[in-house]
Amino acid sequence: MTVVDAIGPTFREEQAERKVESVPLSHLSLELGHLYMEDFNEGYDALRRHFARVAPWAGVAAASGAGQVPGRKARVSTCFLIDDYFTRFSSPLTVVRNLERAAAESKITIDYIARESGCAMLDGVDVARLVADRLVVEPTPETTGVRPPVTESGWLSNGQRSPASGSAPAMASLLQWKPPVETAANRHSIFMDVQLWDEEGGRRTWSCPFLAAVWQLLRLGLLRHRGEGLVRPVPMAVWLATEVTDDWDRMPPVLQLNPRAAPFGAYRTMSVLASRYLPVEHAVRTILNHVAVEAAVLEQVQERSQAEGMKVPAELVERIGYYFAGG
Repeated sequence: MTVVDAIGPTFREEQAERKVESVPLSHLSLELGHLYMEDFNEGYDALRRHFARVAPWAGVAAASGAGQVPGRKARVSTCFLIDDYFTRFSSPLTVVRNLERAAAESKITIDYIARESGCAMLDGVDVARLVADRLVVEPTPETTGVRPPVTESGWLSNGQRSPASGSAPAMASLLQWKPPVETAANRHSIFMDVQLWDEEGGRRTWSCPFLAAVWQLLRLGLLRHRGEGLVRPVPMAVWLATEVTDDWDRMPPVLQLNPRAAPFGAYRTMSVLASRYLPVEHAVRTILNHVAVEAAVLEQVQERSQAEGMKVPAELVERIGYYFAGG
């Protein structure tokens, strides 16, 4: 009797076979600020006051990061985010030089300066849509499906909304008002509904909270495109050599000012921000609670952190810390 082996087609998921790049990581990424055009319009003295407020908290944050790796010197990198997504102002080189000088007056070194537009499109990669495609939202119980999903509406919540009001068909029972309910609330709910984007004329504009969520994921080194890391900081000297320093679109998404800086990405992030950013960061945490990061990337970061004796929380939002410095 002849035995014939039947070899059928084999299906493999491309993502499962793709090699995931291991990106350099610091122990802590310390954000020194996130300013908009109106902040820069207040002049150089306003920048000096900003860093004077930030300096004490930055020292505390850096010391806190060092405490995460007892017995060894912590790798701490600093960064600063400029809004060039919603508005364009001044010239990139002028802004960078003013930030660098104002920070130095408070004895602060900025290692990296990033453009907020890089949280939307990063070196040709539609990174914002990449993150949007990884949003996982469970259907809310006892809802009618009247409200479209987040992929269509651009709105994301941290719980169950109040029932929609409006006219009811004849003979139908009237809708009774119910309060919104936060998922996993601590006795009382703090409900949040976050707009992720809007669209006009077929053009999508990402919201500030959504771009800030992408910013956190980039700083945590958790995003990949076809297995490759996304952030490739460009040294200041390389940018200056291009002699095109007055065009925001030609400025690198992440510029490395300090040639001796620790890696841009990190196991944990800490942001020193003015108190007006508190609602935005609440929204950021809501968004990140719904982002499904590639399992291979999460496993890789966990293994590396354990090898360094640094415990990284499984929950993404627990890797993120803040100091709100008022003002």
